[in-house]
Amino acid sequence: MSSILFQNIDWDQVDKVEYAGQTGKAYWQTKQYPGLRIRVVEYTKGYLADHWCRKGHIVHCLEGALVSELESGERQLLTKGMTYVVSDELSAHRSVSEHGAKLLIIDGDFLKSDKIESYIGE
Repeated sequence: MSSILFQNIDWDQVDKVEYAGQTGKAYWQTKQYPGLRIRVVEYTKGYLADHWCRKGHIVHCLEGALVSELESGERQLLTKGMTYVVSDELSAHRSVSEHGAKLLIIDGDFLKSDKIESYIGE
């Protein structure tokens, strides 16, 4: 990841891009930097992701709630004020939101499992 100079992000000025889920929709506002992606993502009522994700994320729930379904069958509830963290390739997951949710999602190279092992070793 390269250096990023200090800057504010005014999310009201970042375009929303619509993505269809298996059901419902997701609206992404994305800021992309080398090795780092920061997004505000809104899920509509009845959202179900159309794929199992294997990417690592830090996900903080700003509004609403979602259930993270793991490919193993486990289900984890995330509500306003809660955060989850997962590294790349460790837990395939998909999001489900019955009533809608607004999230801050951060992902990037630092969540690759080989990077996490080097952080743990420090």
